[in-house]
Order: sequence, then structure tokens, then C-alpha cells
Amino acid sequence: MLPVVVPLGVAVVTGSVWHLRRHGRLTLPRAGVALAVGLYAAGIVANTVFPIYLDKPARAGGWISALNLVPLAGYEIGDAVMNIGVFVPVGVLLSLVLPPWAWWRVLVAAASLSLAIEVSQLVTAHLLAGGHIADVNDLIFNVVGAAIGLALLSALSRTSVAARLIDRCDWSPPVTARAGRRGPDRRSAGPRVHPGSGSRRG
Repeated sequence: MLPVVVPLGVAVVTGSVWHLRRHGRLTLPRAGVALAVGLYAAGIVANTVFPIYLDKPARAGGWISALNLVPLAGYEIGDAVMNIGVFVPVGVLLSLVLPPWAWWRVLVAAASLSLAIEVSQLVTAHLLAGGHIADVNDLIFNVVGAAIGLALLSALSRTSVAARLIDRCDWSPPVTARAGRRGPDRRSAGPRVHPGSGSRRG
């Protein structure tokens, strides 16, 4: 596991820092976000893809044995809480890292990430006897967690102190008018995420 997740985390952090530096956005707070993204990516892979087996035991039932498409069927409350909690930081990190998209696009990105995890679990469970199955409930509650994280960031951005910290961590470039002039400062433009209006201000 470590030979995979450690290089993955290093690659994500390195690529993120390079991206920030290339666009003139590299600061200590944003580098901290890059480190958080790298650690989180490595942690997600370590806990959702592994264990896998090179000498896989036989799995009866084929692909369907590692797949659950029935919402809430036999799903434990503890699993729901865990999947929500795991993706709360995803909602926060995606909002800081991605361009100033509408809130629903951030949730689509979170859902796409969760779907990719479930597909990888299905493939590894079938081909390498991985220790997880693909479950639609995980996808549902992951998106719920991301929505909570996004809502928390939106609420915090309405306070002046938190808004300044969020602005320092935000990877998005300053807003510019079409004529090329710099637009209003993010900190004076209001909250970063506006669920009611469907957009995030830059």
C-alpha cells in the first residue's frame, strides 16, 4: 500500500504547488491547502482501494457480488455517518481549489470523485479480490458530506475574519473585468458560495 499511496500524495502536492506557482498564486496558505489535498488523496486511496491481493482468492458471483445498487438496503447508520464525515473536507477543498463554479458544479465534481472510488472498488474487488464493494449508498452519503462541507464554508465566509482566511487559501485568481481591469476584491464581494443564487463570487 505505502509504495502506492506515498508517491501519489507526493505527486499531488508537487503538481498542485507547481500549478500555483505557474499561475502566480503560490503562498503559504495555498501551499497548505495543496498539502491537505495530497494527504487527503493518499488517505482516500489507502482506505477505499486497499487491501488488494496479487494472488487473489476465488470470488463467487462475478461482478454482481461486489456491487450494491439498492439505496439504503441493509445500510448501517455508522457507515452513513462515516461516509458523510469523510467527504465534508472534500466539499471544502474542492471549493477552494476549483474555479469559482456554481455550488451544484462543485457537488457534481464531488459525486464524480465518489463514483470513481466506487468503480475502482468494483474493479479491484473483482480482479484483485479487494476488500471493498461498490455501494450506491456510499455515493449518496459522500455527496451529502460534500454538500455539508460546502455549506459550512459558505457560512464561514459570511464572517469577516473567516472570509479573509478563506481568501488567502482560495486558489482562484482575482476577478477581472472583460476589459482586463481588476474587479472587486473577493473579501469585499461577499460570501464565496451563494447557494441561493447558484454562483460563487470571486
